[in-house]
Amino acid sequence: MIDYTVFAPEGKLEEIHALMHVTNRESDFETQYHQLLQAQQQFVAEVGGATVMMKRYFVSDATNQMPLIEDITEEVSVIQQPPLDGTKVAVWLYLHRGVSNYQQVWKMNQIVPEGDSYHQSRTLLERYEQELKEQYDANIAEHCLRTWFFVRDVDTQYKGLVVARRENFEEQGLTNKTHYLASTGIHGIPADTNAIVQMDTYMVKGLEPEQQTYLYARTHLNPTYEYGVTFERGVKITYGDRTHLLISGTASINNKGEVVHVGDIKKQANRMWENVEALLNEGGATFDDVMQIIVYLRDTADYEVVRQLFEERFPNTPYVITYAPVCRPKWLIEMECIAVTTEKDERFKDY
Repeated sequence: MIDYTVFAPEGKLEEIHALMHVTNRESDFETQYHQLLQAQQQFVAEVGGATVMMKRYFVSDATNQMPLIEDITEEVSVIQQPPLDGTKVAVWLYLHRGVSNYQQVWKMNQIVPEGDSYHQSRTLLERYEQELKEQYDANIAEHCLRTWFFVRDVDTQYKGLVVARRENFEEQGLTNKTHYLASTGIHGIPADTNAIVQMDTYMVKGLEPEQQTYLYARTHLNPTYEYGVTFERGVKITYGDRTHLLISGTASINNKGEVVHVGDIKKQANRMWENVEALLNEGGATFDDVMQIIVYLRDTADYEVVRQLFEERFPNTPYVITYAPVCRPKWLIEMECIAVTTEKDERFKDY
């Protein structure tokens, strides 16, 4: 099954987001994976000349399944966050039809398989900063727009990531007086059994400083630094022909940083939607502009309720629901999304 959205301004680069699921739940991983891979190849051929910019496989057993994945490249992420529809694998694809005016680098599956979560996170960020400098004459502060940190056993290992990221960002001049990055920090199991943290990143080179603005929705949310973490709620990037909104992992929280509706999955889902909608609105967008959604659940028993909620609210938006506990135990659900709007600014190059 393929659900996809297309943003296609006339005569401009086209963007496509697709979420693909298998329907044969009884087959083994290798069969399911090859069905997905064949569907990807057919889909790319059908859309005509599109280039896969990144993809992420959500799998049920990364350690045993990653060696069977044949299309691993720097732009391909594999993380153990099992799809909750009963299958072993799902995939998110992001494609371009046309050539961008900006240099874009998706760097996936970054791990350091030794040390605790603090050491691994520090080393990951330091190594990424060095690679950006050497390979692209770039840096995290100016060019990295979004990160994903997947943490093995997030309930006990998340703190090390938080401390390491804050220290590293301060050294690079990323503070509550400058800016941070859009990000998701969530449970996810890397394939390497020694890796506690896996980092995926998205970098764009060629942006003017004025092209990036940050989304806060202070009526609904508080600044993240108030409870010790260092990421932006959302980032808006304005181009000459469109605008992107990268919405970070967002849960049921109020503008005092408190978890709202403890223990109630339906109310938490609705408050989460309110928060995301407030961020989108601040950036000049609505849910109608959302291209894809990733949903993370702490309790697999909540899947059917959440599936029905999303099916009713977002019948035309691609989404996947995975098992991935959120960084605070009282949060039952979190989501992230990407939106694209027709807002443009002719001062800047087209996307």
